[in-house]
Amino acid sequence: MRIDLHAHSTASDGTDTPAGLVRNAAAAGLDVVALTDHDTTRGYAEAIAALPEGLTLVTGAELSCRIDGISMHMLAYLFDPEDPALLAERELVRDDRVPRARGMVARLQDLGVPVTWEQVARIAGDGSVGRPHVASALVELGVVDSVSDAFTEQWLADGGRAYVPKHETDPFEAIRLVKGAGGVTVFAHPAAAKRGRTVPESVIAELASAGLDGIEVDHMDHEPATRARLRGLASELGLLATGSSDYHGSRKTCVLGEFTTDPEVYGEITRRATGAFPVPGAGGA
Repeated sequence: MRIDLHAHSTASDGTDTPAGLVRNAAAAGLDVVALTDHDTTRGYAEAIAALPEGLTLVTGAELSCRIDGISMHMLAYLFDPEDPALLAERELVRDDRVPRARGMVARLQDLGVPVTWEQVARIAGDGSVGRPHVASALVELGVVDSVSDAFTEQWLADGGRAYVPKHETDPFEAIRLVKGAGGVTVFAHPAAAKRGRTVPESVIAELASAGLDGIEVDHMDHEPATRARLRGLASELGLLATGSSDYHGSRKTCVLGEFTTDPEVYGEITRRATGAFPVPGAGGA
């Protein structure tokens, strides 16, 4: 059983539509895929309508969080998408994305980069605009060779020359909100040092005590030694250890199913969730 619990669509910063994502997941031989767009559930209906027979969809989101000045992402699975408290917080984060992206465009222009808001908006389409869309504009302009190359101190990384902060949720509050909506929480790529500063293990222990369910261990931004260390930490703290691709379509080099989650861990996630249930495919259009 092949299970990938972290993938993005055009509802945020992926390049596959939600329908295209589930079709590509089935073609990649996955049995389960999670739709975890940034701070939005907007892709759910399209993905469910197109869900192929034999593929199960886990509904979720990747929540933007920050603690002690360090940006982090919290994967939330199988929560009630209409829960008022969690919905209000997601909307607060999402609504701050446009002024933030406009601010990054302005900073890049001040640095002599001929990027425009119209270009970034075109790349984002109907998705929740984010740094990857600005990074894609830099690729289009030939400023950097890849989206990853834009996430440096020279450009868009935390504290970088063109970085602009946005509203981000305290992770302890995120855990409380997701739990209140019947969901399950997993700290995404906790040791992805290439993205900037990472949260200390002492804070991960505090999050575990506050109800965090798991950490994403097997991920493209974790070297083998890092994965081994995180797996040990998960065992020590009683956390679930997940694996996933963090697929973004053509925006990143990772492919669906590049890393996967153990079926027993997936089963425990579904047992803990009360806000929603996995959706089995019945042969979508």
